[in-house]
Amino acid sequence: MPTTSSGAEAFLVDAEARLLELSIDAQRAAWVYETYINDDTELLTAKADARLATAATGFAREAGRLSGPSLPPATVRRLTLLAASQTLLAPSDPAEGEELARLLASMRGRYGKGRVTLAGTSEPLDLNAIGRRMSEHRDEPELRALWTGWHEVGRPMRPEFTRYVELANRGAREAGFADTGAMWRSRYDMGPEEFVREIERLWAQVRPLYRRLHALARRRLRDRYGPELIPSGAPIPAHLLGNMWAQSWEGIFPLLAPADRGAGVDLGGALARRGTDARGLVRIAERFFTSLGFDPLPTTFWERSMFVQPAERNVLCHASAWDVDFDEDLRIKMCIDVTAEEFYVVHHELGHNFYQRAYRRQPFLYRDSANDGFHEAVGDTIGLSVTPEYLARIGLIDRVPPEADDAGWLLRRALEKVAFLPFGLLVDTWRWRVFSGEVPPERYNASWWELRRAYQGVSPPTPRDESGFDPGAKAHIPSNVPYMRYFLAEILQFQFHRALAEQAGWTGPLHRFSLYEDRRAGARLRTMFEMGASRPWPDALEALTGSRTMDATALLDYFRPLEPVLGEALRGEGPGWAGE
Repeated sequence: MPTTSSGAEAFLVDAEARLLELSIDAQRAAWVYETYINDDTELLTAKADARLATAATGFAREAGRLSGPSLPPATVRRLTLLAASQTLLAPSDPAEGEELARLLASMRGRYGKGRVTLAGTSEPLDLNAIGRRMSEHRDEPELRALWTGWHEVGRPMRPEFTRYVELANRGAREAGFADTGAMWRSRYDMGPEEFVREIERLWAQVRPLYRRLHALARRRLRDRYGPELIPSGAPIPAHLLGNMWAQSWEGIFPLLAPADRGAGVDLGGALARRGTDARGLVRIAERFFTSLGFDPLPTTFWERSMFVQPAERNVLCHASAWDVDFDEDLRIKMCIDVTAEEFYVVHHELGHNFYQRAYRRQPFLYRDSANDGFHEAVGDTIGLSVTPEYLARIGLIDRVPPEADDAGWLLRRALEKVAFLPFGLLVDTWRWRVFSGEVPPERYNASWWELRRAYQGVSPPTPRDESGFDPGAKAHIPSNVPYMRYFLAEILQFQFHRALAEQAGWTGPLHRFSLYEDRRAGARLRTMFEMGASRPWPDALEALTGSRTMDATALLDYFRPLEPVLGEALRGEGPGWAGE
């Protein structure tokens, strides 16, 4: 019997109410767990996750059965979103659903408890401390020890991850999806395979720029470490790029900085001279959003957020923004170091919070961004407005450097943004292949490094085999968090930035434009924010930029002034690497 519009609507109202209740319970349990990791909180969050996953799976199956061409488009959209509303669907067997939740909680706990103790020392280093040393130190044996030590965190996850893939796929297939990866790709208002082609199209636009940046990094690192370690035309050893995952290369900026072309603003030094603390850093970011016309954050944000790492207990320091009750209980969870990097991260995380609050009046299934790349792009768009002009206007620096000095500052930003692109692409490319069965468990590590060589041009510093599980050394893998959103965000943020600059009548270099105090830009952002997921993402993109197509040319425009610096690297150091 065909589904009636009233019957489908009644189902959606009931499903949204139940999912909202269970989602709040899961958010609260996860908050306690991630800010106080122990066996009890791990069990509580596993149980809350299991209840949510079981209910979401049942609703997803029913949504697939109810959807049909006779229903109103808005109803069909909500049913479609409901069918793929979760990143994880539990199998119908309750025992397997609980097992899946326990596996995820265990893997997250292993990651959060990870430590490395260097030879000759007694103090275990957490990931924050490791990250600082890898960014600041140049001793190759120490960098190799830090990299190798941290990657041990994934080894005990390997059997857990294998079972998780099996159970997650079972839940996805029971809901009508080919596998969990196909379910993730179904949230982009296009077919799963069409989405893969769209991602590769965008990568093709930016890949030439990445290859030139890679050539510059390889040449300078060879000067530092020698041709025996970094031969010409070879991938770069992953531990030498200033970051555990070689996803961001700002740490090696001193080795790459162009002579006499300006190193940019010493933002970290400016924050230190002002005496800014963690909470003060967040206040600065909040004022950016209020300058655009947004209301200040609620009092509870300041009471309930975690800004600094608590003493004597394990927490998950990975920065995240929370919408605990999907209304006004907004929070961030960070272990903030008052550095230039954290200045950008805080602006990014608050972008999530202001977006979350703007769409809170939508039906529950629409309380999300147009696609997950939009959520990540918003905060990064604000980060692009952290220009010397902005820093001068808020009193952090006394003088705006001349444009002639921008090459160093732009290169530093390229080492963050452009360097990230292939890593942002390959994490989910690997998982999609794992979920589909193209990559079997006995090839987890081998396929991981094949993709890292092909896309990033990096290699492991020590031999890797299938006794370990190197993907587990990245938080998003054990936490079941899709990663393609970050690749999309790197593209979209520049598209947003260029469109807003054009709408403001900006005629200067794109990298010098700041949205700060531009209330017209704030109004356009608010319009897009308030739409949530109620319309297909091309509608939201058009509302902000006037275009319905994702386009990476804005990123290329932004970094075009770097061409002379990158051109220098290509003299005697051709782009590309073995295994590409």
